[in-house]
Amino acid sequence: MSRAFVKESDAVDELPDRIVSEHPNYVTAEGIALIEQKIAELQGKLAAAQIESDRDALAAISRDLRYWDSRRGSAVVVARPIDVTIVRFGATVGIEREDGRRHIYRIVGEDEADPSKGLLSHASPLARALLGKGVGETVLAGQGEAEIVSITGLSRDTFDSIASVEET
Repeated sequence: MSRAFVKESDAVDELPDRIVSEHPNYVTAEGIALIEQKIAELQGKLAAAQIESDRDALAAISRDLRYWDSRRGSAVVVARPIDVTIVRFGATVGIEREDGRRHIYRIVGEDEADPSKGLLSHASPLARALLGKGVGETVLAGQGEAEIVSITGLSRDTFDSIASVEET
């Protein structure tokens, strides 16, 4: 049936799809779990929006569900690195900036990245500078340089708890 014969009230406007990164969709085990959780959450919201016949919500939720389904379909789960002689995806990396500030980051997938929590996307400039480098090497970090002071295969939480015990 032609759209010309669909009542205005029955039509659901489709929103443009969310942009999907051109980078490989590497994810950690935690990252794939987050994607699955997001899909389940959206499926629940979609069902509720269908019951309420909320056209705007249906369009927005459908768009987000298409995005997350696509991300799940293209996800490549990468295990934590065992060899930590160089920075790899999933590694937790400690750096020291020129001014003495220290930061700890875990290299993760784009959808699970949150720099404020120490989760750095593998596609970010800093992560790209760190990947393949070893302890003692320096990388460009923002406007200055930073030295890699540690590399572990541990999660950031485990690393933080070990570091706090060693400091006491």
